[in-house]
Amino acid sequence: MSETQHNYPCPQCGAEMRFAPREGMLRCDHCGYEEPAALPGTPPPPPQSLASVPSTRARHHATRAALTEHDLHAALANALPAVAMEERRTVTCPSCGATFEFDPATHASECPFCATPIVTDTGATRQIKPQAVVPFKLSQEDARAAMNRWLGSLWFAPGGLQDYARKGRALNGIYVPYWTFDADTRTDYTGQRGEAYYETQYVTVNVNGQMQQQQQQVRRIAWYPASGTVARSFDDVLVMASNSLPARYVEALEPWDLGALMPYSPDYLAGFRAEGYTIGLEDGFATARQKMQPVIEGTVRDDIGGDEQMIQSMNTETSNETFKHLLLPIWMAAYKYQGKTYRFVVNGQTGRVQGERPWSAWKIAGAVAAALIAIAIFVLVTRR
Repeated sequence: MSETQHNYPCPQCGAEMRFAPREGMLRCDHCGYEEPAALPGTPPPPPQSLASVPSTRARHHATRAALTEHDLHAALANALPAVAMEERRTVTCPSCGATFEFDPATHASECPFCATPIVTDTGATRQIKPQAVVPFKLSQEDARAAMNRWLGSLWFAPGGLQDYARKGRALNGIYVPYWTFDADTRTDYTGQRGEAYYETQYVTVNVNGQMQQQQQQVRRIAWYPASGTVARSFDDVLVMASNSLPARYVEALEPWDLGALMPYSPDYLAGFRAEGYTIGLEDGFATARQKMQPVIEGTVRDDIGGDEQMIQSMNTETSNETFKHLLLPIWMAAYKYQGKTYRFVVNGQTGRVQGERPWSAWKIAGAVAAALIAIAIFVLVTRR
């Protein structure tokens, strides 16, 4: 938890309120009371009917402009203003290394990423505050339905696993940390531009048993020196700020609609957990540079022109580097089934699903047996 504890008692019954993804509201699961989530810098709104709540589109346009970038070099020099930092009480999983927050009243639980049992002896860490969040759009029921559809579409998946997932414990709603980086780049390059031309050659070919000479056009490339400078600006290059999920999971959950970003408010985290970043800014920006590289290379090739290009050197300098710290929503389940742990993740914005691919030895054996029987029947029929 951050330095300021955020509690959400229901004004009608006193139970804890949660952020409801479908409605985009704070809702009490006990009595059903709802109220809009408070936006940063504004006092909590008074109770009102749903008819008088501003539309999601109107609230988005009213708050999108509030997102600001931090200077990357100031952050790397530990020179960010104090208001940009926060102290969080977190726990680190001894198995997968994920760092995330727990309710202070919780003393033992399990890691939502790998299902390892954890005693929540939390420690305080000082980190950069999240600046923006994509609120959950899918409810837990929506995420479970998406996960079960995905499991049902897999060939040779054990049916017991799908039944266990459908009837099992609740999914964990996790806000996962990301960095986005902006930068202006300037690249000096040298290379060669290839211009295509054609030469006529005579080749010997066999035509109806007779050898004949025929003309053939052969493509050739004439190479000419090329050099120059190209500029490219990058906006919101997205980099996951933790190693808790394999890279293939992260890539499979994309794309994210960052147009739905909202200025950070703890209201969006009510009832959810938030993972702390474990990949720092320097390493994050190095990954962003790797993502920028093929785009810069494409820009260089366009500048060289011609029919083909060879790049011999590129020297890229960056400037105006800024970043944001984001939280993106993921529904997650780690199921232990027949002694093995299966992890599934659902994009809490779009419903895309990724997870460990389970296999059923019995279904595979049955399919092989059925194929062998079909082949045997085919052989018997064709021999008659």
